[in-house]
Amino acid sequence: MQGELLAAVTGIFGLVTGVVVGVLAGLYLRTSPPERRPPAPERRDGATLPSGIAEVLSALPSSAVVLDSADRVLRASSAARAFGIVRGEELVIGELLTLARQVRRDGVIRETDIEVAVRKFGPDATSFAVRVAPLGGTGLVLVLAEDQTEHRRVEAVRRDFVANISHELKTPVGALSLLAETVQDASDDPEAVRRFTDRMQQEAARLTAVIQDLITLSRIQGAEPMAEPTRVDLGYVVDEALDAVRMPADAKGIELVGSGAEGVTVLGDEGLLGTALRNLVANAVAYSPKDTRVAVSVGVSRSSVDISVADQGIGIPQQDLERIFERFYRVDAARSRATGGTGLGLAIVKHIMTHHRGEVTVWSKEGSGSTFTLRLPRPESRRVEPAGNSDRQEAAQ
Repeated sequence: MQGELLAAVTGIFGLVTGVVVGVLAGLYLRTSPPERRPPAPERRDGATLPSGIAEVLSALPSSAVVLDSADRVLRASSAARAFGIVRGEELVIGELLTLARQVRRDGVIRETDIEVAVRKFGPDATSFAVRVAPLGGTGLVLVLAEDQTEHRRVEAVRRDFVANISHELKTPVGALSLLAETVQDASDDPEAVRRFTDRMQQEAARLTAVIQDLITLSRIQGAEPMAEPTRVDLGYVVDEALDAVRMPADAKGIELVGSGAEGVTVLGDEGLLGTALRNLVANAVAYSPKDTRVAVSVGVSRSSVDISVADQGIGIPQQDLERIFERFYRVDAARSRATGGTGLGLAIVKHIMTHHRGEVTVWSKEGSGSTFTLRLPRPESRRVEPAGNSDRQEAAQ
């Protein structure tokens, strides 16, 4: 009797314990935070996303879209929505939708390139490299669209650069070859020989200038900003830049003026800053009419040191201002070649300023001249002594 009573009590105790544990487990699942609950497969109108697919798609940099058998969007990455490829539950790019249906029908993976005007602002289209594939035998289709716009732009710039440099090198080389043949044919005419050899020297100088500019550009393009810049005396840099163009300036009666640079010091590379300033001053002299003025002035503000080169030349058309710092871009190609320009000077200036964590700006008006400004970060608040003559004297000793 006692055994039966003990068994009954034990059974009742087990039943009560089971009910309590079940209730507590239900309460735990309802009140626990979402990240602690067992993951449930994503469903929409009966469609199920295979296990693990959502995690993979979230890690992809591409625009990723999963379509169900009715062409509705089952899953879309944030990039796909940001580009406007997906709106709500619809894939709005008709070409992608057509590809998805073909893949669902025959199970063959397809790849293509498309350009879609998906941006809200601006006329430019976005280029995509697209890959569409089936997801097993579920009827689901995966669409991956990789934004290739920047890559295509870089490739176009590279192709333009190769074409431009080929032309720039081919022209003087071809001229030298032709002039050499002409000199050979006119060997019995001393005056003709003298005239053609002068031309050969000009073409050789032009070829040398192009090669030198290319070397300078390749050296500074893509270089990291200087980790340990040195002190640069702007008074010395300005004087050197003006002295470098004094002969052609005097030939045209152009007055060269420098002001505000005495005692001003910046941190950087003296050679590169000198190259940038010489390029600007040389351009100012080359594109200024006779009996005008080119002025180089230095101004200091709380955060920057500005070096401005102002001329009274022909000016630059408004539509060309945004492109003048591109390699080989010329506002007036015929005049630029006549003055010996390579089309690389302003591109070099831009990269030198980037190398110095600075910038170059331009103001210009046709018929009123131009002003180019090199803006450099001002040295730290500590007192910086000019590094000009004293440092050079010590180096010489």
